[in-house]
Amino acid sequence: MEVWGVTDPGLVRAQNQDYYLLQKLGSHDLLAVVCDGMGGARSGNIASRLAAEVFTKEIKLGYRPNMTQDQADYLLRTSISIANSAVFENAELNPEMKGMGTTLVAVLVVNMRAYFANVGDSRGYLMNRQGIQRVTVDHSLVELMVQRGELSSEQAKTYPGKNYITRAVGTEPTVECDLYTSALRQGDCILLCSDGLTNQLADQELLFEVIHGVNKQDCCQRLLGIVKDRGAPDNVTAVLVVC
Repeated sequence: MEVWGVTDPGLVRAQNQDYYLLQKLGSHDLLAVVCDGMGGARSGNIASRLAAEVFTKEIKLGYRPNMTQDQADYLLRTSISIANSAVFENAELNPEMKGMGTTLVAVLVVNMRAYFANVGDSRGYLMNRQGIQRVTVDHSLVELMVQRGELSSEQAKTYPGKNYITRAVGTEPTVECDLYTSALRQGDCILLCSDGLTNQLADQELLFEVIHGVNKQDCCQRLLGIVKDRGAPDNVTAVLVVC
């Protein structure tokens, strides 16, 4: 199993408030996490890094080889809860950081099974030669409107409130995450990314670059290059796991 990642401020933002971490676990397992911070010129950057670091530390402490789904789900939930408390309490102690928060999307791969966790609108995808599946569901205003039939998926891409998220790590004393799981096969690819990528590339474009690109190790850089060719108005982060 191999993993690569890239993060970049883009061509408009002065600061990169995205952050990602990759962590090998045991002989064959791994953890990947992507966070997209928010809350002011400085505090969004702190929120994303703090959440990713605390979350990863808790996963490392609780990880065991051959974990069951119940054990993995419990570890992901508690680790996000602890990360949420760390960000929230940091903001409470520092008035200039009041209200800071971050998205968090993660995948814990144990024994060729993927356990996804999500808060916010950063995304997790599963891809292979049969196609692309968006595993996670955005916690966003436009996602709710699409689910209610008030917007089409195409309309949602340009809706004025598309950046408004309904759930984030660190903005409240507690947070609820969504969990998903999927069995993996040799050759399957997992992509975690911030909305700076998905706002600029359609799912089929992601699939083409990940599955049909020449070198998997260059894929994240190729995706970043496409976004920059289109103006890169936001921070961009992509992490690719290849089974």
